[in-house]
Amino acid sequence: MLRLRMYIMKTSCNTLYSLWIFILTLDLQFYECECATQAEIDNHLQMGVQLLAKGQLQDALSHFHAAIDGDPKNYLSYYRRATVFLALGRSSSGLHDLDEVLRLKPDFNNARIQRAGVLLKMGRLDEAHIDLEKVLRKDPANVEANNQYVLIEPLKMQIQNAQYYMEAKRFEDALLYLKPSIETCPWHSELRLMRVEAYEGIGMIIDAIADLRVTTKLIKDDTNGFLRLSKLYYKNGDVDQGLSEIRECLKLDPDHKECFTFYKKVKKVAKIVGNLQDYTNNKEWEECINSANKVLKEEKEEPLVRFIGFDKLCQCQVHSDVNGALNACNSALDIHEEARIYCDRAEAYLKDEMWDEALSDFQKAQQLDEHLSRAKEGIDKSQKLKKQAGKRDYYKILGLKRSASKREITKAYRSLAQKWHPDQHLEENDKKKAEKMFMDIAAAKEVLSDDEMRSKFDSGEDPLDPEQQQGGGHGHPFGGHQHFHFQGFPGGGQHGHGGGGGGGGFHQHFKFHFN
Repeated sequence: MLRLRMYIMKTSCNTLYSLWIFILTLDLQFYECECATQAEIDNHLQMGVQLLAKGQLQDALSHFHAAIDGDPKNYLSYYRRATVFLALGRSSSGLHDLDEVLRLKPDFNNARIQRAGVLLKMGRLDEAHIDLEKVLRKDPANVEANNQYVLIEPLKMQIQNAQYYMEAKRFEDALLYLKPSIETCPWHSELRLMRVEAYEGIGMIIDAIADLRVTTKLIKDDTNGFLRLSKLYYKNGDVDQGLSEIRECLKLDPDHKECFTFYKKVKKVAKIVGNLQDYTNNKEWEECINSANKVLKEEKEEPLVRFIGFDKLCQCQVHSDVNGALNACNSALDIHEEARIYCDRAEAYLKDEMWDEALSDFQKAQQLDEHLSRAKEGIDKSQKLKKQAGKRDYYKILGLKRSASKREITKAYRSLAQKWHPDQHLEENDKKKAEKMFMDIAAAKEVLSDDEMRSKFDSGEDPLDPEQQQGGGHGHPFGGHQHFHFQGFPGGGQHGHGGGGGGGGFHQHFKFHFN
């Protein structure tokens, strides 16, 4: 400031005068540019009306803005712009323009009726009442004004009744009065918030969310509304949408303490849930189990968020821990029944060879969703497996559960094959028994080591049963006139005829021909 004063003192009077003239000239040029001609204003109004008729509201709005900037005293421009604002759902802006219309032309009855309608929808009933009385004094037969006027007193009674039942926590009774009130006053944010509370009180979370989404538009910078909306989505198990809504709160107020605290929690759970879905899609079962347990660790209260963890444990543990899978499926179903989860639990029952329980669950799934193909296929599979249980069971032959890995299958096969190798049994009766056991053990290994054959067996079909195969695919390797070669196994303790060296196991082929 001191430097500016010194500069002015040093500057000659002529220079200052020239500078003043230059600034004045710029102001005049700017003023001339901003002032539109009447023809231009009329053109904007005409274009706005045409676009409004075509439903191109945003374009119409731009022309009405320009018309009002050119002539801020034209009440019709405000009236037309108010129409566009209201069509766009911008009630506050529309009401502001109608106020301006009536300030410029107080006897404009159409604008007053329209303002009364806006006030009515906003729940400002006393103000609407005043506007409608003014219209009816001048025009007692006005149909539109009369139709609105007769709504006001019944509305006041409905709202009073709703408030009474809300205070008494009689939410269902309150809803009987809130519904018609909100139909007449859709822009009444307090009524909608009241209904949000009523819906929450009876567990209708989706309906509460729908109302709350409206109030966040009706109330300016509604940080508390977005916080509440985020909590409702999260409570309903929609973690990703909960994260999206809490971010809206922080956009409005980055320093909002409660929003930030909740944001940190939801963001952490959302990341775990996202990873959990990826692990499930990629069949990374151990990682899936770990992430599901993390969800349960992070969220100890909200049932529908915990449901996500139990649901994924139900799906993923069936591949490694059948009992754990059954417990998780039970916990998930206690929270929320879904046909899919009954199918998951049925698969766990199948792994545990509980055929009747599996069949029952697949049937429950079909009752919940008659179009679920997985349920129908599961019923057929359960029935086949139950029938198959009376026949040869390759898992039981190797002493394994249906969830056994290929490594466990190979290990069991080697151990049993060494035990029942015919060369180990010299007595005739023992040898015949050993031959049969060895063939069953080898058949079990053949089926369970081959992914396609094992899948067939797990579906209730024996790929080595000629009757089931009807001549197609694999036949039983030990039936008919086929040859079977017994071969030694690494680590065997004895040698066959003319056996190999120590520790080398059996190197001979023992050939049996069955006629």
